Amino acid sequence: MEIQIAAVKINKYFSPESGDFLEFVERPSGGISIVLADGMHSGREAKSVSSMVVRKTISLLAEGVRDGAAARAASDHLYTERNGTESAYLTILSVDLQTDTIVITRNNPVPIFISQRERMECLAGEINPIGLSKNIRPAISEIPLEINTTIIMYTDGLAMAGSRYNQQIDLCTLLESLLEDQAPTSQEIADSILAQAVRLDQGRPSDDMSLIVLRVLSDETDFIRRTTIRLPVFSSTAGL
Repeated sequence: MEIQIAAVKINKYFSPESGDFLEFVERPSGGISIVLADGMHSGREAKSVSSMVVRKTISLLAEGVRDGAAARAASDHLYTERNGTESAYLTILSVDLQTDTIVITRNNPVPIFISQRERMECLAGEINPIGLSKNIRPAISEIPLEINTTIIMYTDGLAMAGSRYNQQIDLCTLLESLLEDQAPTSQEIADSILAQAVRLDQGRPSDDMSLIVLRVLSDETDFIRRTTIRLPVFSSTAGL
């Protein structure tokens, strides 16, 4: 069994900083967690909020705190630091090797799509963002860690792609069509979905977009863990 995780993101058009923030952390009991936060609005202030939320959550997960408790603590921390004036959407996607499950913790109304056992499921519903009051609770879902599982989670910028041109991205249909191809990697799925979203916004994203794709495959493995990062940098000193 091999777990593949790919993350892609792009800033709002002509915005130097993204209000979306994500990080990965290995779980002390085995496995990995991906934490994604979307600060309200965009730009530097939104980035300040989302980065604070993610780093607080990551630090707790690294200490072995359960996902739901980490999300509640991050919410209380944001509420205390910003006096209830700032909020953020928070999602935690965890592969827990101690329980052999995938845990999805959401303070985010943006749907999450899960393909498992040849069925497509959508996790959705009205869920409060964190930071506006104390004791905000997340929605928590737990599914078995099984081969041929695919999960996509993303921010509202991607979900709303094309809306200003009276178009809408159909992520369920798009994911199903991609999975019909011959064993696409997580990176191939992520790149295809983000490319479609940017096309719907005519090459000028109207909001920050972030997307994480997790796949559980039956590939034989050499037991080497690999991480690849590609970070475009726009600098006046590039090439010097």
